[in-house]
Amino acid sequence: MPIKSVFARNIFDSRGNPTVEVDIITDLGLFRAAVPSGASTGIYEALELRDNIKTEYHGKGVQKAIDNINKIIAPELIKAGLEVTQQTEIDEFMIKLDGTENKSKLGANALLGVSLAVAKAGAAKKTLPLYKHLADLAGNKEIILPVPAFNVINGGSHAGNKLAMQEFMILPTGASSFKEAMRMGSEVYHHLKKVIKDKFGLDATAVGDEGGFAPNILNNKDGLELIKVAIDKAGYTGKIDIGMDVAASEFQKEGLYDLDFKNPQSDKSKWITPEKLLGLYQEFIKDYPIVSIEDPFDQDDWNAWTNMTAATSIQIVGDDLTVTNPKRIQTAVEKKACNCLLLKVNQIGTVTESIQAHLLAKKNGWGTMVSHRSGETEDTFIADLVVGLSTGQIKTGAPCRSERLAKYNQILRIEEELGANAKYAGKSFRKPQ
Repeated sequence: MPIKSVFARNIFDSRGNPTVEVDIITDLGLFRAAVPSGASTGIYEALELRDNIKTEYHGKGVQKAIDNINKIIAPELIKAGLEVTQQTEIDEFMIKLDGTENKSKLGANALLGVSLAVAKAGAAKKTLPLYKHLADLAGNKEIILPVPAFNVINGGSHAGNKLAMQEFMILPTGASSFKEAMRMGSEVYHHLKKVIKDKFGLDATAVGDEGGFAPNILNNKDGLELIKVAIDKAGYTGKIDIGMDVAASEFQKEGLYDLDFKNPQSDKSKWITPEKLLGLYQEFIKDYPIVSIEDPFDQDDWNAWTNMTAATSIQIVGDDLTVTNPKRIQTAVEKKACNCLLLKVNQIGTVTESIQAHLLAKKNGWGTMVSHRSGETEDTFIADLVVGLSTGQIKTGAPCRSERLAKYNQILRIEEELGANAKYAGKSFRKPQ
């Protein structure tokens, strides 16, 4: 029998909330995967099944999803007798078993846990490293290591400060290897800590959900300025670019954008139009080495997206807009709404669909940035995924907090394993091949 057993349990993510972990046992041993969870989730994402029992875990329990694996998916999958190397067939089998558009019957978190564990078991069966197995599944011949996008200042739903825009990232595009990129990121991060401490005091160096600092600033430009100073102090001006994830759906109100949205008494007369917000971004791009902006507008503000993509030459990343969903990606392609996909495995729910989403983006000339979630686990799957798909870019937090570093450390190991064949995406991170 190809799969001997499938078993799910409750573990905890980096925010201390329950999430799903799955063990698959084959004749080669045990293969384990854990499912991440987002805070600022797009309304079009596949459904993460939660118990909604208010007296338990504030409604965030995942027992239903666990039961769906143990009582429905496991027996059916074992009965089907599929090999763990048949990733597509297994994923399609589970999608059919669920039978809903957004995986709301069994839960995307249930399907994903099994799908990730199957991929790990499949790699072992083929005696390949996971990244190589994923490359084969995607038909990718050339292995390229990604540029890391370190989220060094946290705002939005990831931090308790006044900052509206969610992530300010540094991308060491001028590094010659992933190892050097890690060194540059780490050094700038520590310089930034000192810059923030000197300016705002020690209590401003506490970190947000993704390991970035969360100083209590309101002006987004101040965030960019702090990073620019830190890059300069580290001696990497010209070698490190800046990226942002605005997560604008979080602060869109009545067709306008409220940059003081965390203040319940925010002044309505100061809310700004999409045009004004675009002007602000253009100012940022002019004054700072910004190469990538994610979710600059609300997930349904298609016009504003299209205008921005036409008006700038930088990478415009769709996350809440596209939610790793082929239908949404197709619409965005037709409307020319962005030019890069943010790939989050738990937005769509299976490894196969994640690969298909990337291939659809690539076919249309887009880039793909692989991404963690703010509620993470120590599972390093996406590190192998970004190398296997060779998308050229990954964001998985600051160089701080083990659930973030676990992914970066895994890419370091892969680079070491590749030896002389290791290639780093560098300046061509948007289209590495």
